[in-house]
Amino acid sequence: MTSPKSAAVLYVSYPMLPVTDASCGGAEQILWTLEREIHSRGWRTTVAACKDSRVNGELFSTGLAPLGTDRFQPREAEHSSRIVEMLRRSNGDFSLVHDMSGQFFAHAAHAPKPMLVTLHLPRSFYSESLFRALPPNVYFNCVSESQAASFSDLPRMLGVVPNGIALDRFPLTHRKADYLLWLGRICPEKGAHLAIEVAQRAGLPLVIAGQVYPFSYHQQYFQREIKPHIERADSNVTYIEAPSFDDKVKLLANARAVIVSTLAQETSSLVAMEAMACGTPVVAFRKGALPEVVQHGVTGYIANSLDQMIAAVNDLDHIWPEACRHHVEENFCSRRMASDYEAMYEAVNSASQTVPLVA
Repeated sequence: MTSPKSAAVLYVSYPMLPVTDASCGGAEQILWTLEREIHSRGWRTTVAACKDSRVNGELFSTGLAPLGTDRFQPREAEHSSRIVEMLRRSNGDFSLVHDMSGQFFAHAAHAPKPMLVTLHLPRSFYSESLFRALPPNVYFNCVSESQAASFSDLPRMLGVVPNGIALDRFPLTHRKADYLLWLGRICPEKGAHLAIEVAQRAGLPLVIAGQVYPFSYHQQYFQREIKPHIERADSNVTYIEAPSFDDKVKLLANARAVIVSTLAQETSSLVAMEAMACGTPVVAFRKGALPEVVQHGVTGYIANSLDQMIAAVNDLDHIWPEACRHHVEENFCSRRMASDYEAMYEAVNSASQTVPLVA
């Protein structure tokens, strides 16, 4: 492969939201963090994303994020068609495409570049039609071992690259306030309503910080399950909508614990990594890759039930901030993640030189 100074990578984002350091979605955060690290290593980086994205290299704007609800299909079509046309005109400007969008790889036959596809979601979240008749320029990776087990049948699966965070942006904090924190996308499968029950039964204040995405069922969930608890006169629930990055770090650093009450089989957890980097314990359900991220009894607790989660919240004195930070330094830093992806870029480009890029 060419040296980083002459190598160029195109990152493809999810089409519905801008990519910034304050992005709520995990895939957008990982793209921002990885592109920052790869760009700092001398690569020429371009990010195909919504107009208001903020990246370290070049931004290729594919249009505005939609303001209305449930506009995914027309927005995805606009996003993908503009990227395909740009790639057709690029005349070999890119060494490869790194797709973090969720489904741009469906257009890979029309974009004859080597393409690494990072699968961020559980398999059940993808349409199986996406994995039929895959062109030979498409390669895959997963972000956890538990996720990879469900994708073992895919051709050209290169392995696992655990997600990482920029440790320099998350300060270790020893003194904690007396509130619990739930942080993320506010939608049914992420279980913010369960965090409310945990806090109420534990007798502790709860801060819910995050964003309601422009999908009607997300907004209906917020109106039905979350908003009434915020608006009650005697409520112990505070809502912070779409916090800035700096505000998010302060919330993570000062929380007594972060609650990950997800109902989904999570493939990773950036919230847990960020909390532990700040020395904050994480109490999470045993879902998907969460036991790979949270070290039970050392950096927090893995719970099998709501009752176990409540008991864990009342038993946080045994979790030391230094142990939380050390765990992230050893396993989930952005430098390690970038090095792993550089090795995968090498593997993709080497393999693509021995087979045709399109069938």
